This record gives sequence, structure tokens and C-alpha cells, in this order.
Amino acid sequence: MFERFTKDARDVVRGAYVRCEEAGERRVGPEHLLLALLALLDGDGGRGAFALTALGLGAERRAAVREGLLEARRRAGLSRSDADALAGLGIDVAEVVARVEEAHGVGALAGVRRGGRVAFGREAKGVLEQALRIAVAHRDRHIGDEHLLLALAVRPGVWGECLADHGVTYEGLLGVLYGGGVAEAS
Repeated sequence: MFERFTKDARDVVRGAYVRCEEAGERRVGPEHLLLALLALLDGDGGRGAFALTALGLGAERRAAVREGLLEARRRAGLSRSDADALAGLGIDVAEVVARVEEAHGVGALAGVRRGGRVAFGREAKGVLEQALRIAVAHRDRHIGDEHLLLALAVRPGVWGECLADHGVTYEGLLGVLYGGGVAEAS
């Protein structure tokens, strides 16, 4: 499937590995893909970068998205909706994180690697598969960074939540990239 990726999409996948290694983690996740995609905006990004810019995700808001992803990493990847659900059961995630970090150091819940190779995780593979389905649904010949971005926005998780917090939704991206008349991607 990688041969169907555009140069920008391949750069995102390679960048995700780099970000995962820099974070000391074992598994490349969707958050690493999003961080790598945001990094494209700092250079000459592709259609995904264009769409993010068109939706108003400037440098300051990109930094806020990165910060949101890092904060979620400190919470062991729990989204706000996950934390809210646990709060409904009487579990204060912020308090749990504080206690764990007090005992084991800041970032103790972040999943630091203890050796071994970095590999693509199940959720990141799901993003790649979703990107393929989106590209096929739109009859696009190649999988671009815009398809990865759409897949990140449509799949549930911290990555989509961080994008939505800054006005970047699947529907908004479709409007910018395809002008409204869209095929369904499941």
C-alpha cells in the first residue's frame, strides 16, 4: 500500500516514526501521525496542510494542538470523554496522574519504551486503512496527506478531539478538500 502514498503522505509516516522514537515510545500511534502532519505545515505541506491552513490552524493553534496531544500522553492517552466517563464513576484522572507522577516522575503514564524496535500500532494502522478507504471513496489514485488527515479527523480518539477543539472537523475538511459533494467512506 505504501507505493500508493504521495511523497507528503510518506513523509508523514516517516515523521511519525521519528516522533515516536523521540518520545521514547514503542508503538507509533495516530497522535504521532498527527504530530508529523502538523510538522509538514512548518515546511511545504501538501493538500492536508492546505486544508488545515484554510480552516484557520495557524502556528499558534498548531502549537495548542501539539500541547493537547502531549497533555493526553501524560494521561496515558485518555481523551477528555474518557476522563469524563471515569469521573462519572468517581475517578479523578488528574488526581491519578498527579499521584503516579509524584511517585514515579513526570510522564510515567506515557508508555516509555524499554528497548526494542518501534512498530506501527493497531490504531495507527487503522488510520492508514481509513485513509485508503477515503481515497478510494473519492476516486483518488493516490493516498495523500489529506487522506491521512481526514482519517485522523473521522476516527475517535485524542487526535480527533484535539483537531475538533480547534475547529478542524471531518466535515470541514471535506468541504475544503472536495467542496461539499462527497462520497461516503466507511
